[in-house]
Amino acid sequence: MFIDHVIVEVRAGDGGDGCVSFRHEKFAAQGGPNGGNGGRGGNITLVASHHLTTLVDLHYKRHFNAGRGEHGKGKSQTGHDGADVVIPVPVGTLIRDAGTGERVGELTADGERLVVAKGGRYGLGNENFKTPSNRTPRQFTYGGDGEAKRLEIIMRLIADVGLVGEPNAGKSTLISVVSAAHPKIADYPFTTTTPVLGIVRVGENESFVMVDIPGLIEGAHQGRGMGKEFLRHVERCRVLLFMIDVMHPDPAESYHMLRNEIMRYDPVLLERRSILLLTKCDALPGGVSGVDPVLLRLHEPTIAISAVSRQGLDDLMREVTMLLRA
Repeated sequence: MFIDHVIVEVRAGDGGDGCVSFRHEKFAAQGGPNGGNGGRGGNITLVASHHLTTLVDLHYKRHFNAGRGEHGKGKSQTGHDGADVVIPVPVGTLIRDAGTGERVGELTADGERLVVAKGGRYGLGNENFKTPSNRTPRQFTYGGDGEAKRLEIIMRLIADVGLVGEPNAGKSTLISVVSAAHPKIADYPFTTTTPVLGIVRVGENESFVMVDIPGLIEGAHQGRGMGKEFLRHVERCRVLLFMIDVMHPDPAESYHMLRNEIMRYDPVLLERRSILLLTKCDALPGGVSGVDPVLLRLHEPTIAISAVSRQGLDDLMREVTMLLRA
């Protein structure tokens, strides 16, 4: 199951209270103070793991509580710290406050950690309050409360190149041909229902990651066809490939619709380097050479391809590699 968005509730541990205690010695019924400090409350920490590709575990477990710090003890004994809770998440996870929408942090590298809820401070025992004028203090402090938060956890795939197009524009076929990815391919819309990652090798020691997101339809920026959920997966891409079926009734209208949806979702994405791909050119008389010259002027650069016959793919790989190196 592919889950890329969840709401979780986390509560860090409270700190332990300080202790009031006095030494009991043979000739001193009440000696000096020896009340120890409490332990700190446990933290809630997220850690990025490249072994995870979905938030499905958080879909089923959404409440996390760290351990409470132990209270201080006599004989200057400090209470044990509360147990931390560590939650693994995929690399590329964004964390926001679910109530305010405020950005809490982002984990973009394997092993990166982020404390999302801090444990309460430990309380002080009475031995901390001894002074020359007060040799038998009874003061102590309570442990602090641990932070409690409601968090929005969002996974955004990390890829170099993102495929953007209407349903059945040939995105899945392309990624299956140029990489080892095996998405479901069929001649009907919405075949791809979850993002698919593929590693494309362009040389002995060079490769890039490509992501195929499900097809976009008009209104995607408002969530129609789950567009908002899918568009987040191209936010980190350095290059976008706009893919238009050359047999579309109005290829130019399809291209402008895609750009409009991207602009309304996040105008910054249109500032990324991009290529327009005219796909399925094997259906034209003459293949890629039969493309209407007007379509080749819609975008700079534009490349006519056929993933089935592999026409134009070498040109595409050269152009993508050049853009990624720039």
